[in-house]
Order: sequence, then C-alpha cells, then structure tokens
Amino acid sequence: MEVFSFEKKIKHYNSYQKILLAGEGDFSFSVCLARAFGLAINMVATSLDSRESLMLNYSKAMSNVKELEARGCKVLHEVDVHSMSQHPFLIRGKGFRIILEGFHQDLVRGFLKNACEMLTAIGEIHVTHKTTFPFTEWKIVELAKEVGLYLVDEEQFSLLDYPGYENKRGAGMCDKTFHVGMCSTFKFAKLLYSFTTSWSGCSGINGPHMQR
Repeated sequence: MEVFSFEKKIKHYNSYQKILLAGEGDFSFSVCLARAFGLAINMVATSLDSRESLMLNYSKAMSNVKELEARGCKVLHEVDVHSMSQHPFLIRGKGFRIILEGFHQDLVRGFLKNACEMLTAIGEIHVTHKTTFPFTEWKIVELAKEVGLYLVDEEQFSLLDYPGYENKRGAGMCDKTFHVGMCSTFKFAKLLYSFTTSWSGCSGINGPHMQR
C-alpha cells in the first residue's frame, strides 16, 4: 500500500480533496480514483444498492468495495441521491467535490437539488453525461440554475482518463456496459445573491456574487 504523503492527481481530482461519489454502480470509478491516490481516506463512495444487491448484480462490485475499504474509503449502501444530505454519515460532511456519472433527467434534477444543500463555498458538483441529441434536451445547465448553481467549467469526458472504470447500464442490465460517445463533465458551484433595499423602499439584486 502506498503512503499518503504528497498530492496525487487524476484529471479533475486530487488526493487532498474531500470527494463524495454518488450513485455508484460497481464502484469501478471510485476504485480508479483510489488507485490514483494510493489511499482514499478523503473519499466517500455511495450506491443505491444494498450490499446484497451488489453481489447479485455486478460481477466485480464486491472486490471493488473491498479494495476501497482497504484503501481507507468510506463505502455507504442504500443511499438515495435525492435525500443523501440527510444521511446520518453525510449530514456532517461539507466541502465535498460531489460526483455523479450520468443518469436520467429526473434523477439528475433531484440530485442537483440535494447536492446543492451539501455544498460550501469551496465545494463543487460534477455531473458527467452525453452531449449529443437527445441528451442535449436535458438542458443540464438550466437544471442547475433552477436549484441555485452556476456552471464553473465544462470539459470533454474520456474513458481513457480513468483506467479501470467500466460504465454500467444499471436497471435490468446492471453489469453490462454501454457506448459512452460524446460526453462532458459539467462542474457547478453555488450561486449566491445578496438582496438590498433602496431608500425608496424598492428591493433589488446586488449581485450576483459567486462564492466557491
């Protein structure tokens, strides 16, 4: 096992950041980051599945979970991305980089709203999804604005940047991969407005103030 001594990086992430991975499938993305860092003591990886469901649905899930735990990652099961901010363990956690790897529109909307509640000024939310039609109709930037987030950056996503990561379909074909195609990682942070009242008694917006 490598010693956690100096900063180690992989693409957008480094070993000094607090990282929360939401909605994991077989945990291969989490393992990819953990291997890059050596140790994963600043990582929390979650999935909606129970530990028993993981064993049934994903051939590599349990070996991935065991490796994550050996590297110091906290692994949580049965965590709904729509209510994760109220999870007994996560309710104490702030300042995360919160990562979600591509889901359907309603799930992303609920995730963004809930994840926003967990952000501090230094935190970010990262969502990766397809950028071709019909996925462009998701209007993910607009979804983020609806819950008080602004777009920090958008970068093209490539599987080659994450060795060992296997994207999974989920649902009835959990352990099968799918063609990734053109995707981007969208990075969001909180958008805070300050409201002021003029001497005439009219309210106005004195902003926006973007705090990260």
